[in-house]
Amino acid sequence: MSSNALHVPVMLQRCLDMLAPALAQPGAVVVDCTLGLGGHSEALLRDFPEARLIALDRDPSALRLAGERLAPYGDRATLVHAVYDELPEVLDRLGVPRVQGILFDLGVSSMQLDEAGRGFAYAQDAPLDMRMDQTTGVSAAEVLNTYPPGDLVRILRTYGEEKFAKKIVDAVVRERAKEPFTNSARLVELIREALPQAAKRTGGNPAKRTFQALRIEVNGELAVLERAIPAAVRALAVGGRIAVLSYHSLEDRLVKQVFAAGASHTAPPGLPVIPEQYQPRLKLLTRGAELPTEEEIAENRRAAPARFRGAERIREEVAP
Repeated sequence: MSSNALHVPVMLQRCLDMLAPALAQPGAVVVDCTLGLGGHSEALLRDFPEARLIALDRDPSALRLAGERLAPYGDRATLVHAVYDELPEVLDRLGVPRVQGILFDLGVSSMQLDEAGRGFAYAQDAPLDMRMDQTTGVSAAEVLNTYPPGDLVRILRTYGEEKFAKKIVDAVVRERAKEPFTNSARLVELIREALPQAAKRTGGNPAKRTFQALRIEVNGELAVLERAIPAAVRALAVGGRIAVLSYHSLEDRLVKQVFAAGASHTAPPGLPVIPEQYQPRLKLLTRGAELPTEEEIAENRRAAPARFRGAERIREEVAP
């Protein structure tokens, strides 16, 4: 199956418009920190013919498919097998001190959701894997089968915002004692049985929040993001821009906090004039988080939870 057939990039035009002022100059470098199937990357290469792309992904399958898609652009595109918090090391290895544009499209990719064997989707039975990079780390099945009950409750509450975490975990612990979990259908069925009737009537598939929580835990997504967004801001040249699409309130909150800190001065209170070293390093380019349009959601239902934020680097760090 071609990568084009699999993928409709979320808020594509908004991303391009946000990054355009920084990428118009010859020799501009743009980093797609979440390559996926290459939809955003392809548009960046197409719309900014002077720009060079560096694209990261932890998923070898995504790198292979996106590589086929981006092959016509030759050496303008450099694809790297890496998690996005490894951006500083990747840039260092490539001899790129600063970049003009950075894009994050967080969460799980269309390919990972659609490929039954990966175990991301609760709508079809599959091995409970959920690793974005299947060459490393623990699977969702291992998390379910080995984590202490208290840790499982914390994960479901924090990452899935699941009100019935305790009920679900009690059922998981009871069932795993009989037989370890291996496949998604058994977990979905257990969740359906564990939830009160009223909870099953609203909000789509009742397994959605648990699957999201397991995916975030398996891939360390929030811990990675906590390191990645500040590192990305530091990698921007003055005049460079960063655009972030997130799909979960915890992701969006992290992005918001880093951007807000960068856009605030750090001077001690009471100074009549704020010295250069305390001045803001970022300018916010979005008022709060922007949402996809109704038309876009109609065209691509996976855009519905998207939250978009952008910022521009306006000055260098100045040592006090």
